[in-house]
Amino acid sequence: MNPVTELDARFSAEGATATTWEEAREQLIRAETFWLSTVRPDGRPHVTPLLAVWRDEALHFCTGAGEQKAGNLAANRHCVLTTGVNLLREGLDVVVEGVAERVTDQGALKALADAFEAKYGSEWRFEVRDEAFHSEEGGRALVFAVAPVRAFGFRKGEYSQTRWKF
Repeated sequence: MNPVTELDARFSAEGATATTWEEAREQLIRAETFWLSTVRPDGRPHVTPLLAVWRDEALHFCTGAGEQKAGNLAANRHCVLTTGVNLLREGLDVVVEGVAERVTDQGALKALADAFEAKYGSEWRFEVRDEAFHSEEGGRALVFAVAPVRAFGFRKGEYSQTRWKF
């Protein structure tokens, strides 16, 4: 995946350079907490923290079918996933815009279940059946993939704003 990379000089320090997609992707791989932004059926925004894994050039997350975010995605699959650090003078924040696609393939779900457990530990172990994740504590969870359509990187300290178009 080689997106078009652009530095937005309006929001960057003099002499700043664009962040590479490789660095942004590494941030997505390492990040533990993400914020999912969806749109409620009445048009109001909904934002919630969740866990996600980067696999097959997309971010993947899960949610119970009865949760607000699942209902929002059923009506409008466009969403944003955000991660980064809450510091002003250091770090890289990454924002990924895309369309949430349900993952139902058993093989893909099994690989994603393994990826969640590898990244987050055994308390995030899922069984795969009925085109979803299952756990004793959480019940059935739908799994979604969000491949970037556009992404933004906000480097702090030596400020730069980078845009990637896929």
